[in-house]
Amino acid sequence: MTATTSSMDRHVAVLGFPPHAATLLKLLRRLASTAPTTIFSFFNTAKANSSIFSPQSPHGLHNLRVYDVADGVPEGPVLSANPLERIDLFLKATPGNFYDAMQVAEAEIGRKISCLVSDAFLWFTADMAEEMRVPWVAIWTSALCSLSVHIYTDAIREAVKVVGQVQDQTLDFIPGFSAIKVEDLPEGIVFGDIESPFACMLHKMGLMLPRATIVATNSFEELEPTIVTNDLKSKLQKVLTVGPFDLSSPPPLILDASGCLPWLDNKKEASVAYVSFGSMATPPPNEIAALAEALEATGIPFLWSLREHAMDNLPKGFLERTTAHGKVVTWASQPQILAHASVGVFITHGGWNSVIESIVGGVPMICRPFFGDQRIDKRMVEDVWGIGVGVEGGILTKSGVMSALGLILSHEGNKMREKIRVLKELARRTVEPNGSSTQNLSNLLEVITTSKLHLDTNKYDFRNIRWKLVSVSLMIIKRVH
Repeated sequence: MTATTSSMDRHVAVLGFPPHAATLLKLLRRLASTAPTTIFSFFNTAKANSSIFSPQSPHGLHNLRVYDVADGVPEGPVLSANPLERIDLFLKATPGNFYDAMQVAEAEIGRKISCLVSDAFLWFTADMAEEMRVPWVAIWTSALCSLSVHIYTDAIREAVKVVGQVQDQTLDFIPGFSAIKVEDLPEGIVFGDIESPFACMLHKMGLMLPRATIVATNSFEELEPTIVTNDLKSKLQKVLTVGPFDLSSPPPLILDASGCLPWLDNKKEASVAYVSFGSMATPPPNEIAALAEALEATGIPFLWSLREHAMDNLPKGFLERTTAHGKVVTWASQPQILAHASVGVFITHGGWNSVIESIVGGVPMICRPFFGDQRIDKRMVEDVWGIGVGVEGGILTKSGVMSALGLILSHEGNKMREKIRVLKELARRTVEPNGSSTQNLSNLLEVITTSKLHLDTNKYDFRNIRWKLVSVSLMIIKRVH
């Protein structure tokens, strides 16, 4: 027996994956502000929550509650610099850490959870939603092309027999992948440790996503039409492109504490090279030095967001010698910088957030990918959309960076700028009142706030669900068959 529950009774649990917390929050803010009588409980690690919720960046929404979940990191031992180590520990703590926090939230708020929204990486939410008899909405924060990779993992493994001999093999049996090669794939598909906890998580996710009520993505249909229309819509119950999040769910303006924007105001249009490699990737010392040497040799104005611990890898005297045309800061508000008219090129790792923000800003890219979906993103940027280039040889060298800068800041770069301007305009239109992302966001909200609930939802027992799923999770972490 079912009954419709008004939005006054809704309590939506939002389960975050720590590296994607800031991106997921962009969409969550939009959902919470549009559905003010629905309570949204956001669950993530204390470290991730502290990085996105601060006195300088409060969420300011009365119906958004924030809860910490255990990150699985033991006390005492110092973790290595490998970001996957912290992720693996977090995965081993799931899903029990989420169940513990969800119980606390239900008790404090006095409402049973009526819908589960989760980062798509958290595949176990499929079983949680089934046991709780509520809808599961999976949020994919990256490109549609990288989502396809994980849905097609078994097919790719079958097609790619001998990894060392087929790096140039294209994956044209996947719709929209005529330009994608085996060498562009993330680790854990056919090379690297395919039985690591992280690789197993992504494989299991690809198998589970067809069970999601909705898969919502941080892309727009006009950017990857073949993939979403010709393929994913036939493989998933419902796929909704609701991005770019920075346009459909614009974040609050952030204080420009480093004075980047006034500095850019004094530069010529499309003349500045902006450099940033995201929050997880840092080039090795020799590449940081090579990039600095290239920026100094060209004399091109540059704004470089470089974490403090990496400053020691800059050539001696670099900051003093480039003070007239360069600015190095430890953090910058990237969307605001990429939207500035003086920025002419973006040197990036090619993570999806950076790519989509560059498209929104209309700035061509020089990509130096490191891991994950960054190689596929680079291939799309360079060979599919024609809005940037990869660095020669895949690593940052003085000559390679100088060559790429010369290309993009020349006549050839004007062609790229024109192509990215077209995509920028498509992105803008998609979030207009009748745009595809706006309509899709309305459909997403309808499922979250007005779908029918089973009357016996109140009978689920977190203890029984938790024990069952922890057992399943441990088995899958050890090996995905």
